[in-house]
Amino acid sequence: MKKLIATLFLGMGLAFGGLNAIAQTAAPAEAPAVTAPAEAAPAAPVVVESTTIVAEVAPAAEAAEPALDTGDTAWMLTSTMLVILMIIPGLALFYGGLARSKNMLSVLMQVFVIFSLITILWCAYGYSLTFAGEGKFVGGFDKVFLMGITPDTLSGLLPTIPEFVFVAFQSTFAAITCALIVGSFAERIKFSAVLLFCVLWFTFSYIPMAHMVWGGGLLGADGALDFAGGTVVHINAGIAGLVGAYVVGKRIGYGKEALTPHSLTLTMVGASLLWVGWFGFNAGSAGAANGLAGLAFINTILATGAATLSWIAGEALHKGKGSMLGAASGAVAGLVAVTPAAGFIGPMGSIALGLIAGLVCLWGVGGLKKLLGADDAFDVFGVHGVGGIVGAILTAVFAAASLGGVKGDDYVMGAQIWVQVKSVLLTIVWSGVVSFVAYKIVDMMVGLRVSEEAEREGLDITSHGETAYNR
Repeated sequence: MKKLIATLFLGMGLAFGGLNAIAQTAAPAEAPAVTAPAEAAPAAPVVVESTTIVAEVAPAAEAAEPALDTGDTAWMLTSTMLVILMIIPGLALFYGGLARSKNMLSVLMQVFVIFSLITILWCAYGYSLTFAGEGKFVGGFDKVFLMGITPDTLSGLLPTIPEFVFVAFQSTFAAITCALIVGSFAERIKFSAVLLFCVLWFTFSYIPMAHMVWGGGLLGADGALDFAGGTVVHINAGIAGLVGAYVVGKRIGYGKEALTPHSLTLTMVGASLLWVGWFGFNAGSAGAANGLAGLAFINTILATGAATLSWIAGEALHKGKGSMLGAASGAVAGLVAVTPAAGFIGPMGSIALGLIAGLVCLWGVGGLKKLLGADDAFDVFGVHGVGGIVGAILTAVFAAASLGGVKGDDYVMGAQIWVQVKSVLLTIVWSGVVSFVAYKIVDMMVGLRVSEEAEREGLDITSHGETAYNR
């Protein structure tokens, strides 16, 4: 493993050195035509990019009246359904297969009910606090309970689709972010604690981060690039998961007995559904059926495939064999890493990003996890946190036109890297503090952890009175 880590860091050092040299000496290339699609405005995940585009085509934008586009609307409805597929059943089965059989239903239940809970909270106040108002950290109450929105209302950010469609699409982002955290404290937490924590964390971590990046807040104004959720979704959830693993504590027997997945078949099915659904997540974030959606689509294919290959290659070098669990984990690592970059980098950049992310996340669930000493049950931080950080920072690198990205003549890579680093650091601190306080509040109110007896028997029976399999 030491040789693998040394090789990894040496390769990354050479890669970054070469990229920096290119950035300093190469003449900026002309950006691809996809940088400024004229047929539709970008979605909320690229609000920062859209401000540049709008500034460039202001006269045309002022002349054109917002009008419903049936193609864009159909694509956004489809993308919303794809993201739902990512969560239920995709994420639920991915996590469920990683659990022991006595906890299978508890994991499915947590993901299923979190989706139900967060989508309601999103429409009650989450959407308004994220996308209404102009605060630096949070929006306003103008659209609580979706007031003022009718079937004929067009989205202010995406003027070719109904606002209800935009609300629904964004609700799925909020839901999956909260559901991702489940994998860190699985198999030992109270069901009531999960739901109460999600209410607090959604309100005080997800909403502010989404507003700061996509709703016109602090990070968006600073120029942070996050196409579909590297900071808002993955780093945000990854840090919350790591904090939860520490606060809730280790599972009984952790480090002393094998706590192996009970069904890698279900995990593979779940990972496959995640991959399919992620096209709605990334390509849907273009906000329209256009060339930008096509760019995000192919990048999602390529980065995921590259990360899968690099992960199992790293496993083979270290252990002598590549595993199905490694392939599935590598795919998710690639999906995570390309999320913030999908609409900003080129296809070859996405391959390079995937290759890097696969190896770094392999280290994240191995060497780094041992260093941290946390029982992050399904490696939420190792994959989503680490992969999100890698993707967020390298977005600034591979977005350069000289490396196949969409940024043109006035792009300064070094300055953008610093903007991305600041956004990552703010996300880590914000999510970490909010998560710790939320866990402590929940612990005081209902308690975080089930009893030792209940944990040994399994949460399926003790929390829900059911079993996943008949014996």
